[in-house]
Amino acid sequence: MAEWQVQEAKARFSEVVERARTEGPQTITRHGRERAVLLSIEDYHALLSRQTDVRELLLGGPKVDDFSVERDRDVGREIAL
Repeated sequence: MAEWQVQEAKARFSEVVERARTEGPQTITRHGRERAVLLSIEDYHALLSRQTDVRELLLGGPKVDDFSVERDRDVGREIAL
């Protein structure tokens, strides 16, 4: 992923946008720390389409209708106090 300093990205914004479209996400840094990522619209839509609805996630999980737990009847050991 290419990195651009904020001031360079501002000065060459059209190039950053074109590279995001042709080469992939472009990272924008400030003071050497990553601050933002510029994505092509295609990458953005792909990310949105992969989002999972929490309700669907929970309802799509394993079915536990016949789930039963047998408890161990061990009461432990006797100790003298």
